[in-house]
Amino acid sequence: MTSASATPVVPKVGETSMIARLFGWGMLGILFAFAIVNVLNVGWGIPGTHEILAGSEEGGTLIAWLIYAAGLGLAVAYVVTTPGRNLRWDAMKIHDFNVYLVRACFWSVLLVGVVDATIALMRVENLLGFLGEDMVRELGRAQFIGPNIHLPLVGLGLIIALFTRTLGFHWLALLIVLAELLIVISRFGFSYEQALMGDLVRYWYAALFLFASAYTLFEDGHVRVDVLYSGFGYTKRGFVNAWGSILLGMSTAWVILAIGFNGKQSIINSPVMNFEVTQSGSTGMYVKYQMAAFLGIFGATMLIQFISYFLESVADWRDHKGRREIAPAAAH
Repeated sequence: MTSASATPVVPKVGETSMIARLFGWGMLGILFAFAIVNVLNVGWGIPGTHEILAGSEEGGTLIAWLIYAAGLGLAVAYVVTTPGRNLRWDAMKIHDFNVYLVRACFWSVLLVGVVDATIALMRVENLLGFLGEDMVRELGRAQFIGPNIHLPLVGLGLIIALFTRTLGFHWLALLIVLAELLIVISRFGFSYEQALMGDLVRYWYAALFLFASAYTLFEDGHVRVDVLYSGFGYTKRGFVNAWGSILLGMSTAWVILAIGFNGKQSIINSPVMNFEVTQSGSTGMYVKYQMAAFLGIFGATMLIQFISYFLESVADWRDHKGRREIAPAAAH
């Protein structure tokens, strides 16, 4: 994903704020612990975050508390052992990690979308017979396709994203247009349409909208009601952005995560655990459960980006050197 901003080279050591760094990295440590506790809750029945906050005395509660303590402790240890670390350098490193995470998600949905749509088409047109009855039966079950086909493709996407930066939201937007064009041509040119075609467009569009939001924040591309903000100087904008990141941005992201991962029957955990599919069944794609997971990825990537934005805004507020200039075309 290319940047429209003029990003100066930021020195590793420079102007800093211990309090801001403790808050930012501490929030990342808590997010990491939250993810681990949720996996243990869904997979092994260890009390989740909502249960320990409610004062549950079930066995395993101590494990969850220790995970949170470890996550927060590692964050504090990092900040304490790097006292001269530049705020802007921290912000950029957090952003770089988030860019990798989003890029890996884009690669994953590209691979899963193409492969799952191909399987769905062959399933609808009865072209899987050469694989044998047992395999044909398995390819009609989401519980088989999810762990055995989708998850390896997601892992491949994570690996590809380490070595290439060629795929971003611009390319995903183009793929959506091409998928829509294919629907139009097949429907009106050949009177042919399958549920999987609409599923593919919705799948990629959901990924585009939810995954690109974090990068749009980095480019300051989200729409603002800037009646007052547009007249502020850089330091005052930094003050507003720093507190806005906490009171509006991070709080909203945490609400999404808290509701979405609120136990095994929550709106994200339940579809993912059951590999939920759409009502179109075998005539469509088996990716609905991933679209539920997109909400969690949106909440996590936005939270990470708001942490980066917060650190950069504190640096602007304190008028630290190396301020990043946002290109006019990127800001709205």
